[in-house]
Amino acid sequence: MTDDSQTRTVPNQESQIDPSRNRAAVVTGASTGIGEATVRALRAEGWTVFAVARRAERLAALEDETGAVGIPADIVEDDDVERLLARVTEAGGVGTLINIAGGAKGADYVGAANTEDWEWMYRVNVLGTLKLTRAFLPMLRANGEGTVLNLTSTAGLTAYEGGAGYNAAKFAQHALTGALRLEEAENNLRVIEVAPGLVQTEEFALNRLGDAQAASKVYQGVEKPLTAEDVADVVRYAVSAPHHVNLDQIVIRPVAQAATHKLIRKG
Repeated sequence: MTDDSQTRTVPNQESQIDPSRNRAAVVTGASTGIGEATVRALRAEGWTVFAVARRAERLAALEDETGAVGIPADIVEDDDVERLLARVTEAGGVGTLINIAGGAKGADYVGAANTEDWEWMYRVNVLGTLKLTRAFLPMLRANGEGTVLNLTSTAGLTAYEGGAGYNAAKFAQHALTGALRLEEAENNLRVIEVAPGLVQTEEFALNRLGDAQAASKVYQGVEKPLTAEDVADVVRYAVSAPHHVNLDQIVIRPVAQAATHKLIRKG
């Protein structure tokens, strides 16, 4: 990974971007879960979508199925971010950046915290969002009606036992999103935060807990947890609304989850 203290040269997008491409988006985390579902939702409505993730084989399958443009990249690696920006610029640019890549590792209490897990969560959820947003800001400003949507979590709004590392990362991403909205309003940049609660996806709980049985218990007895498609539909709506309509923060939970600490389980 390169040194973040180095100044990055960003190409001059103003002369290269087609400002009419308001229905073109970069979507990160596109190889699975909410990111993949978002690519599908936008493509179903005719959006041009640049689908970004590390797993090239999954992106290739998604590209074949949906017509999205798959670009394998690691969003925390500066060289990958620069290469991604160059590819999107060459293709005509986008008016929307959707930062979905992220995740959780571990459920340790603070007293037993695994430093490597915390560092991974901060890099992916916070620095990944920062690096993509920083790289694409000139393009989005030049578009005239740009949008950034960050997928955070209710874990970034309310702390809970065993969630400190993920809480810390998502609270930071939530704060980044709020500051960005204030800083970029004068550039007519719309900044949206979508904060899901319990979402049952293929990999989130498994990646966090490292055990299929433990992961299944997260959703056990919960009637109709959210799906990736539920969240993707909200994302699609938020970025498709007229540009002057800014849905600053959208909290989405299943009915069974009345609050972070209140989850109804049956059976």
